[in-house]
Amino acid sequence: MFDFAWSEMALIAVVALVVLGPKELPYLLRTAGQWVAKARELARDFQGQVDEMVREAELADVKKEVETVGQQIEEVARTDIAGEIEKTVDPKGEMSEHLKLPELAQVEQIAPPATTEAPPQEAITEPAADAAADPALAEPAPPAKTATA
Repeated sequence: MFDFAWSEMALIAVVALVVLGPKELPYLLRTAGQWVAKARELARDFQGQVDEMVREAELADVKKEVETVGQQIEEVARTDIAGEIEKTVDPKGEMSEHLKLPELAQVEQIAPPATTEAPPQEAITEPAADAAADPALAEPAPPAKTATA
């Protein structure tokens, strides 16, 4: 703020003492101290408001940057990445034509027709009945143990 040297302040104190006298000097110094305190308070408030305006301006800039980044992300999300890759890898579509699955109508023509006839009754038999009737189908007996001497 103001730059006073010690010699200048001593000169002002001597002049004030001579002009006002010793009775009025403490009252004058108290009043001057109150004015200085008010001036400092006003300066502090002004500095605080300036700092707040700077913070708000910075926040507005950050908000704009965040909105810009958000718009860029939305653009990327709307992009058909699979389509772009396919266009880059196979621009004429030749590979995708070769890799397509055959259509259902073509598959039905190739497959043999399904039979709806029931199997003959002779073919449906119980496995246990077959084993009892035919000794060749029966399970072989376990080998007999022989005594070794």
